[in-house]
Amino acid sequence: MALQRLTPDGLFKPTAYTQVVVASGRRIVFVSGQVSMDAGGKLVAPGDFAGQARQVYANLRAALEGAGVAPANVAKLTTYVVGYKPELRSSLAAARTMIFGAAELPASTLVGVISLRRSLTPSPCRLPAHLPFFRTRSRG
Repeated sequence: MALQRLTPDGLFKPTAYTQVVVASGRRIVFVSGQVSMDAGGKLVAPGDFAGQARQVYANLRAALEGAGVAPANVAKLTTYVVGYKPELRSSLAAARTMIFGAAELPASTLVGVISLRRSLTPSPCRLPAHLPFFRTRSRG
């Protein structure tokens, strides 16, 4: 699977994501939404947005590794955050760096939402989640 990252004329060149990713090849892997739960199903870092963001990205890394996908082969990332506020962006960026670093970034969208299907805490804790992930990777 080859990925070509583009910033077409007329679009600005962002530092946190890629404007357009063109995928060619045959293997596509989809990863379900991830929340800040450990392998035992226990909520990680209740009330701590940065800690929850780190767990979400750790879960994403585990999902990618389980499918044999390198972060450089992620074509698109959509992030949904319950109760999003602009000041949360730095915590998300720091957690995302754990996987993607600063090079070969996927096309990316950040969406603030009121709620998600499953509420994991009774408190008004902001819980980041990622739905759905789209992954591509070549075989061989």
